[in-house]
Amino acid sequence: MSIFLLVLGLVLFVGLVVVHELGHFIVARRNGVEAEEFGVGFPPALYRKRVKSKRGDFDFTWNLLPLGGFVRLKGEHDADTEKGSFGAANTWSKTKIMAAGVVMNLITAYVLFMIVALIGMPQLVDDQFTVASDSKTVSSQLFVGYVEPSSPASSAGLKSGDRLQTISSSTHTISLDSNTQLPTITKSFAGETVNILYSRQGDERQTTAKLRTTAEVADSQNTKNPKGYLGVVPSTYSMVRSTWSAPIVAGGVIVQFTGLTFQGLGKALAGLGGIVAGFVTGNGQARHNAQTEASSQVAGPVGIFFILKDGSLLGYEYVLFIVAIISLTLAIMNILPIPALDGGRLWLTLASRAVNKPLSQRTEEIVNATGFAILMLLILLITFVDVRRFF
Repeated sequence: MSIFLLVLGLVLFVGLVVVHELGHFIVARRNGVEAEEFGVGFPPALYRKRVKSKRGDFDFTWNLLPLGGFVRLKGEHDADTEKGSFGAANTWSKTKIMAAGVVMNLITAYVLFMIVALIGMPQLVDDQFTVASDSKTVSSQLFVGYVEPSSPASSAGLKSGDRLQTISSSTHTISLDSNTQLPTITKSFAGETVNILYSRQGDERQTTAKLRTTAEVADSQNTKNPKGYLGVVPSTYSMVRSTWSAPIVAGGVIVQFTGLTFQGLGKALAGLGGIVAGFVTGNGQARHNAQTEASSQVAGPVGIFFILKDGSLLGYEYVLFIVAIISLTLAIMNILPIPALDGGRLWLTLASRAVNKPLSQRTEEIVNATGFAILMLLILLITFVDVRRFF
């Protein structure tokens, strides 16, 4: 099941890029700009078909690299003036065309968040937006967040990410969920050998652990390394279902996560800058600290794969929620003035309109090429961080 959900997540991720490009395609044609090609994936082409249409013929292609999609418009430079070209369109039409991908990703994120709210929305951040009068917790799970070295949990083979289900002795069994006070539960079994039922990557397992005694735990409390009965730091996951308020919850979550995304971008850029500085100066500790900061805020293709992989182990609700967040992030990234992305082109167009001087093809190419080079450098840095993080 988890493999299916992982594949589904990856397909949906690629679909987000295709939907983004479809927005450009539709709005361009509605505003008199000819689309020469709409491609799923990136070349080389595996399949090509000429499509006849009242708004103009275009090539539809399936391509080898399944990394998203693209639309090729006629005359994409502002300096192009031939009828039907992007360059010949007025400023308002260009604005609509370049913003269309962002709008499509926002709509996709909103719809996905609304669906997830109806079936059970994962609560991933503190004080995540809900409508209190229409919120019902439908699932709660307890996970191992951290395993203390040389602890009963470590000896029992428990690892970070394991989902704890039950803990039992010869006399009674206690079910574990996100509402469980694990220290209180394990204290009731102090000094005993207990059976622990847990699951790892979807596989149910069982192990035994001899818990520390009350005296051992008490003696450690005033030391630098206070110990617990089992020796784990738990993390909890819960899902909250909404009914009539699902559209409101979807909008609230978009606003909340947009703010979190901007906060994360600032920290991520600071972290990536620290990585570069660490390499230049040879300061290994600074580089390590920067990698830690960046990896907690940003993910590239490798990171997204592992995030979807982990989400697939928790259920389809988590996969849909992650895809919705990615769609929202794509919208945000493509409205920012980053050269080579939609936002960069949009702001360049508006700036040239403000000074009433269209950009020359050479100037536009230099700006976009420079932005693309910087973007590729950032992707390489992020991929480096992801590889260090996950391997």
